[in-house]
Amino acid sequence: MDRLKVPRTKELEFGGVFGVALLMVVMPSTVFYLLLVCRTEQASALSPPWALPSLRSLWSPQDFALVLAWLAFQALLYRLPMGKITEGSLLRDKSRLQYRINGFYAMLVTALMLAAGLAGGLRLSYIYDHILQLAFAATVLAFGLSLLLYFKALLAPETALAPSGNSGKGPPNLENSVGCGMRKSPEEGMSIPIAVFKEISPGLMRWALINMAMLVKETELRGSPSLAMILVNAFQFLYVVDALWHEEAVLTTMDIVQDGFGFMLAYGDLAWVPFLYSLQSCFLVTHPQKLSLPLAGGIVLLNALGYSIFRGANSQKNTFRRNPADPRVAGLRTIPTATGRRLLVSGWWGFVRHPNYLGDLIMAFAWSLPCGFTHILPYFYIIYFTLLLAHRDARDEHQCLRKYGLAWHEYCRRVPYRIVPYLY
Repeated sequence: MDRLKVPRTKELEFGGVFGVALLMVVMPSTVFYLLLVCRTEQASALSPPWALPSLRSLWSPQDFALVLAWLAFQALLYRLPMGKITEGSLLRDKSRLQYRINGFYAMLVTALMLAAGLAGGLRLSYIYDHILQLAFAATVLAFGLSLLLYFKALLAPETALAPSGNSGKGPPNLENSVGCGMRKSPEEGMSIPIAVFKEISPGLMRWALINMAMLVKETELRGSPSLAMILVNAFQFLYVVDALWHEEAVLTTMDIVQDGFGFMLAYGDLAWVPFLYSLQSCFLVTHPQKLSLPLAGGIVLLNALGYSIFRGANSQKNTFRRNPADPRVAGLRTIPTATGRRLLVSGWWGFVRHPNYLGDLIMAFAWSLPCGFTHILPYFYIIYFTLLLAHRDARDEHQCLRKYGLAWHEYCRRVPYRIVPYLY
């Protein structure tokens, strides 16, 4: 297809070139700052750790090799003939890429290998001791991968570009293209679908692995893991297992369908998710908390409420997309759209416009509560996640209005609240 016949987008995400370039600095800085603060006695985000590590101390060939080995091992598991093959979303050239869905099985194999390693004397708390070096290695890899995909995208047909990457090439948009990603499907021509692979297996499983390393470190320091540490590990492990079990659903998310795979997604998957989403467990290693059984029980119930909303909403949506005649969703009220699709206006999706976001936020709050109320640092996740989901909600609203027009106006009239009933 002639590149000139493909319309270019005039809308740049995240504030355009300046905003994306700023994020490429802010994201790594935030990871290292919070990891450093988490280890201080005050654990105050407003009290900077003035003894900053040098770049030389952050660079460790051994830890860089460990991160590479982890990615290589997960890539090998992806290539194994287990799981199922499914098709992704329709590309601009009307083709569909195929993906192997086997993240849950990869997790089981990883768990068996980890158990064998622990039985053989593997010291998992090494991750806590070298957390900064491992995060630095992931940062270097994220920048390298982003640049590699940028130059690869320069040779790609524009039909394979994400909207954010179809705004023009060359130096004027270098920061935006590297940051947001030009290719919506950089996996084309590769043996591994890099966008989906990075979104699921390496980041999510390493998140759970880092949490486990924090539990082991606390056990080494105090003889046994605290109830607070056990709850944080259990809640977040459930979330990871759920994501891997429902891996196929990621193919319809904004990250895969709409966004390009650039620095923000690469860094998010390789560093931001595993090292910051585990911040609560890292905090508990150096700032132990005591939980009463009634309080722990209340936190468990809160997490269960959030999970039931999150899973119920996502399952209802995915079931309806696959088969609207399924008995589980056939009785739900809908609104027809000009595209031929129908919008759910009852069930969870008649409660608020993004019930899955509501469940996510409730769970995020439950993950932070075991860390007590003396520090705001372990509540970084829910603060950040609230801002992220509010921004994503705004992007969703814009995309749906452009896609569904009058039908979306009618949906908003009938479901007035976006995420939190009677509040937002």
